[in-house]
Amino acid sequence: MKSPFISSKASGFAPLIASAIAFCISSPAYSLDKVRFGTDWLAEADHGGFYQAVADGTYAKYGIDVEIQQGGPGTQNRTLLMVGKLDFYLGTQQEQLAGVEQGIPLVDVAAFYQKNAQVLIAHPDNGIDEFGDLAKLKTIFMTQGGLGGYFEWMKANFTGFRDEQYRPYNYSVAPFLADKNSGQQGLITAEPYEIKTQTGIEPKIFLLADSGYKPYATTITVQQKLIDSNPDLVQRFVNASIEGWYNYLYGDNTSANALIKKTNPEMTDGQIAYALDKIKTYGIVDSGDALDKGIGCLTATRYKWLADEMVNSKLLNSDTDYTKAFDERFTCKGVGLDLKK
Repeated sequence: MKSPFISSKASGFAPLIASAIAFCISSPAYSLDKVRFGTDWLAEADHGGFYQAVADGTYAKYGIDVEIQQGGPGTQNRTLLMVGKLDFYLGTQQEQLAGVEQGIPLVDVAAFYQKNAQVLIAHPDNGIDEFGDLAKLKTIFMTQGGLGGYFEWMKANFTGFRDEQYRPYNYSVAPFLADKNSGQQGLITAEPYEIKTQTGIEPKIFLLADSGYKPYATTITVQQKLIDSNPDLVQRFVNASIEGWYNYLYGDNTSANALIKKTNPEMTDGQIAYALDKIKTYGIVDSGDALDKGIGCLTATRYKWLADEMVNSKLLNSDTDYTKAFDERFTCKGVGLDLKK
């Protein structure tokens, strides 16, 4: 069985890493720290900047040897973070706020998706022309997480959405394709590509972020005790990841894509190219505050917005201290802006 761990020491960049190690040994500022980073899904372009930082030696330049433990069906990477088996985790803003309410001492330190990549998909030529038109559909295939998350936001902010539309989404597009009066959830980087590949038809895509749904996605989450004991390590990991994303979006990402495909052999060049194009076209990573403050920028304003929305949708208690969910000190400093081409 293929190991889910990918190490920067095994990325094929021995000369670069060797020079970085020599620098780290001679420099009092950095030592080569072993870091375990768990993602939320199998290796894909959606994680491209992190694999880039492994493949091109950026993490090593910052004195870090990063092992990426990919997520996927059945993995429990957030739980592994909580019990200390991982150092960093690629989480979501909503689960973090819910965790604060439960007293879980985890903290977000960076937000790499300025726009949530969540979409709802409809059949073309079906009278679904605007986001609100999705309320006309008889069925929307969603996960339980979607039903208890963005769908609650939809019901609170648009007219006509109702629980009766819900049908379980099992990560197959077949039920959607068989029912012309249905919609389904997906990611802008994934399901639309699969649908077009299977049918040759471009589905109607509605990015929730462009309709007012503003939570971050792919946040870097750590234990509070790591921030307290080693804030320098947290800062170096965040900075290197930021540079990795700039290099992946605007530089030569060949080695990162090769590493993604090696880690997840089912990933194709076509899927990677499609996902990367959508990430750029829709400004998933590089938009909003990131444009002038740097990729990964995280602000209290966005957490307050989501906390208020969750309270309004009865997903969060009104007395929950949302400020415990994040730490603003590690981003929005303009790191990597000079790498944008």
